Amino acid sequence: MHFTKFDWNPITGIDIAGNFKLHFYSMMWIIAFLLGWYIMKRIFTKEKINLEFLDPLFIYTVLATMLGARLGHVLFYQSELISEDFFSIFLPFRFKGGFEFTGFQGLASHGAAIGIIIGMYLYRKKYKYKSLMWILDRVVIPVASGAIFIRIGNFINSEIIGKITDSSLGVRFVQDYYGKRQIVAETGISDYKDAYAAVTDNPQFQHLLDAIPFRHPAQLYESFCYIFVFLILWFIYDKTKKSEQTGFLFGLFLVLLWTVRFFVEFVKEPQGDEYITMFGLNTGQMLSVPFVLIGLYFMFAYKSKTLN
Repeated sequence: MHFTKFDWNPITGIDIAGNFKLHFYSMMWIIAFLLGWYIMKRIFTKEKINLEFLDPLFIYTVLATMLGARLGHVLFYQSELISEDFFSIFLPFRFKGGFEFTGFQGLASHGAAIGIIIGMYLYRKKYKYKSLMWILDRVVIPVASGAIFIRIGNFINSEIIGKITDSSLGVRFVQDYYGKRQIVAETGISDYKDAYAAVTDNPQFQHLLDAIPFRHPAQLYESFCYIFVFLILWFIYDKTKKSEQTGFLFGLFLVLLWTVRFFVEFVKEPQGDEYITMFGLNTGQMLSVPFVLIGLYFMFAYKSKTLN
């Protein structure tokens, strides 16, 4: 049965002016952060925490997430940017090969996780109303919800695609298979957006569509799993006494999220210059294992005296 197979060839944003474009991927990040702010507000209200601490927490989280994710991507997957296009590491622009506004692209979840932990440590040094572990145990709940939308953004961008499959869940990622210059050359249509649209809309270019293999929509697999990560964390926080065990929610988040990431990696294409590293595992999987082990420690062995 192949009724769920489909072609993915969307517009990825709205043109504003010149090279400036409102990317839907960036909008997914905005939704993730706003939803996270709302969830933390509910937590603060429930636990009678002064809301004056909420906005600084939001700012620290946003900055720590974006910086950590970007630096993580560069260090783990695209280190050549350090020498080839240094300013593009920190700015939403590409300078090499012509100036272009790219939005927030090239972000690694492992780096984001490390960035958030460091950010919460710095936040706790300034705002001492609760312990570091109290903050981490709660901030992971909105982080889990945000991960859902980030992977949807990756799907919109046709990035972090899956391996080739003949299953009924296959997707043909048109814009991943054909670059902008290539699609213009193949179709003879000068505007790349019109050229992409013609591939799926014009029978004349069916041969170009047929050349694209079906792939696992790995981004959607991950996003779907993260819904359950978020629901489990929220249920345990809101409905059980396990939420009172310092470090448990933080540890559970690490175990659940990175276990999902570990297994989804089996159907993902390697990212950047990623390569098989050890025991047949790729870079994403090798980076996930320490997070799972740390999570198990916080769930079952951590004593609250050390990081408060």
